[in-house]
Amino acid sequence: MGSRSLHWVNTPVLAEALMRYEQNRLPRSMKLWVEQLLELSPQDSHQLLSHDPDY
Repeated sequence: MGSRSLHWVNTPVLAEALMRYEQNRLPRSMKLWVEQLLELSPQDSHQLLSHDPDY
């Protein structure tokens, strides 16, 4: 396993990227960035944000 570096990400930017990722509305480069940042498998279906109004 390769070494990991620390990433600082602006919270509103990440939240918007996650929302668009779930909606499949990201450009390919941003989609790859989200998958790499969160160590997601592109084949898996992901619900990353809570959609529960009581949450």
